[in-house]
Amino acid sequence: MNRDSLLIEADELIKKLGNENIRIYDATITDDMYQQGHIPGAVYFDHERFSDLNSPYSITILPDEALAEQIGKAGISNDSEVIVYACGMLPYAIRAWWVLRYAGHNNVRVLNGGLSAWKNAGGQIENETRHYEPSSFSASFRPSMFASKEEVLATMNDSDVAIVNVLPPVSYEASHITGSVCLSCMSLMQGDMKQGFDYLLPDDALAQQLKNIAQRKRIITYCGGGIAATVNAAAHLITGHENVAVYDGSLYEWLGEKLPTTGTGKWEVWMQK
Repeated sequence: MNRDSLLIEADELIKKLGNENIRIYDATITDDMYQQGHIPGAVYFDHERFSDLNSPYSITILPDEALAEQIGKAGISNDSEVIVYACGMLPYAIRAWWVLRYAGHNNVRVLNGGLSAWKNAGGQIENETRHYEPSSFSASFRPSMFASKEEVLATMNDSDVAIVNVLPPVSYEASHITGSVCLSCMSLMQGDMKQGFDYLLPDDALAQQLKNIAQRKRIITYCGGGIAATVNAAAHLITGHENVAVYDGSLYEWLGEKLPTTGTGKWEVWMQK
């Protein structure tokens, strides 16, 4: 996989707008910002609709059959060209990409720079709530894209596997999976806490950041609830490492089930600050 397989730039998307086969989704975590303004024709990608509401942990992926059905209900067919974006935080869009890619959709891209890039390129904004007609989607799942707690437990002492915490170092120090290393997803994006992290770094900068971890045969990324972890995982794909997975339950599940951790305090307390 290369950069163009995962990302689309705003000027290219502007040229595609109006194509009957295109499906554009705003994957911002809540619909408030979608209601305030979005790319014309874009539909809100509700992460909860693609998540297992029977799970005690938030934003964990639906069972396979239900996921395929939900993708079709959202208006996506196997032939659709899908574009996902977010406002202010790229990880939400990459999470949507990861879910669709896991289900076997091969024509999905993330708008690099999100809504900010769209506006900067001269793209118009609308406030009308949009919906696509339901479609039919035939899934072809890629199970290696997600790691279970069982796989993480089994590979904690495997020198061929890197288990990577993508949260900021202060969170890692508070609590992390024993034996895991830290590489914040923010080091792979351009932005700041006030304006948001909208852009993925250029390929050479990504490769430089990932070079030590990329030496492992398999890479498992995790965060709080499986969203930010997709940034690091996608960056590895772009730079040529295909054997990478997201631990979907991440710290919510790991801590909730009292699995082996190391740290100086409570991760939840840091998250509330």
